[in-house]
Amino acid sequence: MGKLRERIDSKQASVVIVGIGYVGLPLAVEFAKSGFQTVGLDPDSRKVDRVTAGESYIADVPTAELAECVSEGRLRATSDPAALADADAVVVCVPTPLNKTKDPDMRFIVAVTEQIAAHQHDDMVIVLESTTYPGTTSEVLVPKLTEKGFELGKTVFVAFSPERVDPGNAVFKTRNTPKVIGGASSACLEMATALYSNIIDTLVPVSSTEAAEMVKLLENTFRAVNIGLVNEVAMMSRRLGLDPFEVIRAAASKPFGFMPFYPGPGLGGHCIPIDPLYLSWKLRTLKYQARFIELADTINSAMPSYVVDRVAEALNDHRKPVRGSKILVYGAAYKKDVSDVRESPALTVIHELVTRGAQVSYLDPHVPRLTEEGLEMESADPGTHFGAYDVVVIITDHTALDRERLLEEAQLIVDTRDTLRGQVKDPERVYGL
Repeated sequence: MGKLRERIDSKQASVVIVGIGYVGLPLAVEFAKSGFQTVGLDPDSRKVDRVTAGESYIADVPTAELAECVSEGRLRATSDPAALADADAVVVCVPTPLNKTKDPDMRFIVAVTEQIAAHQHDDMVIVLESTTYPGTTSEVLVPKLTEKGFELGKTVFVAFSPERVDPGNAVFKTRNTPKVIGGASSACLEMATALYSNIIDTLVPVSSTEAAEMVKLLENTFRAVNIGLVNEVAMMSRRLGLDPFEVIRAAASKPFGFMPFYPGPGLGGHCIPIDPLYLSWKLRTLKYQARFIELADTINSAMPSYVVDRVAEALNDHRKPVRGSKILVYGAAYKKDVSDVRESPALTVIHELVTRGAQVSYLDPHVPRLTEEGLEMESADPGTHFGAYDVVVIITDHTALDRERLLEEAQLIVDTRDTLRGQVKDPERVYGL
């Protein structure tokens, strides 16, 4: 323990980040900037090649910072798991998707744990950052990493620290976002805390890996449930002839006891649509139904279909059928000003409109090509004339959207993000949620 701690404190420790996507790459750059010899390990050769060339593929990581770390020899990337043999610290940032039955798909975590065990040596600290159900670290990582005689808290140190990446956030980045850490023992917590203290301003230790795992699920369940609530409020408001955005913004004027959430076309990204279902699955194994989570999932999952119905209503009001209509979906990414399309509601909206016989195009300045969920589409030209389409559906309110030109040219608009508020002069052409 003493030698590993000395290597961490003196920044002589070698750090391997497994998975250099939107979570792992920012971490790798922070460790390298802090002075650690850092390796990004990823099976995707394209990512490895781009890091090797000093080129960032993550919007939140400036190419200049990445290139400097690479050129000064503090950061390299590889697809060879043998790099684990020289690691003092390993941080695991691999995907944790759901399978078709919405149960956890643990194969990436299991595979990486086996790779680490195959190259394991004395004095290693291993931290899992991938979001998962409470018990994963103690049930999957700890048994595998102690089965060859390595002693927990003495020769191997295991912890869980949930990632808190918010893509596109201009204020909170890796270093200034408080970081929760739970160790598999008190010694494991001490070692993981020593490691992260070099790159994170504020650390939040908790009593166990299970508590740390639950923290992340609570954070995103809180968001999913509240978004589900306001999505239902949007549907109720329409039946009542009310504007849900007006109601929510007015309620937000209350300086206490209310936190505004806003409705939209559905949840997207890797976290909010998925993480709460990890908790729901875990509770089902304990014969408990997580009713709030499952209800919110039902409402949020139905929003893309609700949007398609709104498109159909808007067209119908103007004596046009969905079948044969030319429809432009603006925004394929799940979130404003990012390129991530994982779980994006735009994908479902496009599929359902195509199924109804529409001629669908999409426009997204951050997503030049869509190859997700069976779709093979290229983005329309940013200068395309909006009037060439029977209706434009705003799914993602990117900053680049020329709202003034859209309002001037478009025949009909369905604005699911309330992004045109205050600019609409002809309300009969603009439909909201």
